[in-house]
Amino acid sequence: MTNVNTAHSWALVTGASSGLGVDFAHELAAKGYSLVLTARRKDRLQALAAEIEAHHAVQTKVIALDLAEPGAAAELKRQLHGEAITIDVLINNAGFGIFGELIEQPPARVQAMLQLNIAALTELTQLYATEMVQRQRGQILLVASVVAYQASPNYAAYAASKAYVLSFGEALHEELRPHGVTVTVLSPGATATEFFDVSGQQSTPMKRAFMMPSRPVVQIGLAAMRRGRASVVPGWKNALMTWSTRLLPRIVQRKMAHWVLRKE
Repeated sequence: MTNVNTAHSWALVTGASSGLGVDFAHELAAKGYSLVLTARRKDRLQALAAEIEAHHAVQTKVIALDLAEPGAAAELKRQLHGEAITIDVLINNAGFGIFGELIEQPPARVQAMLQLNIAALTELTQLYATEMVQRQRGQILLVASVVAYQASPNYAAYAASKAYVLSFGEALHEELRPHGVTVTVLSPGATATEFFDVSGQQSTPMKRAFMMPSRPVVQIGLAAMRRGRASVVPGWKNALMTWSTRLLPRIVQRKMAHWVLRKE
């Protein structure tokens, strides 16, 4: 476990304008971290920053940019370096999904998703992991998904991108642990955020049965990060589902996933 004096520490939260990102910001501020908040929607970031500073004795820094744009991660790092802000905790939360058959999805939208979910996440992680290793301390949390554990028809590219995050994060956990840096992968299931509005998936009884509020998901992820765990799946239903993938043949897994994720 990495010990961090939060009174002089900064956390960077990507995708901070909604959903899990907002709750990550509130939870970290309550622990005494000053916050760098980044996402596309500047007005939401500014409102969140004002709310946090009104309730917690921490500083905030708002940087509005789209990490789906190539070069955005390096630009974010450049801006923070220019202000001498050192990041002790990186919450790589930004990401989105697209529901439906791949052949029906706009190619540019798919590329933007992969750029954000994979390329930007990897670049930002590498940039800050390098600094953390030099200091021999730091914590990184990557947000994946339960769909990372199996092929998921109608979320084919999204699920594959989250499988990358899970594999990347668990491997990096082993690489960086000897250097005093932990990497934790949080794999939520259905969560009460804007995700489904953005992805285009309609509400279903199955989805509602597995739905968790955002705040407990974030709390479970941060607790796992503090303990230095490599990965965590919040909620017993989600944990049971991911555990079952070890037992079932892959053909059965994907047939079941196709039924669960079928179009209504």
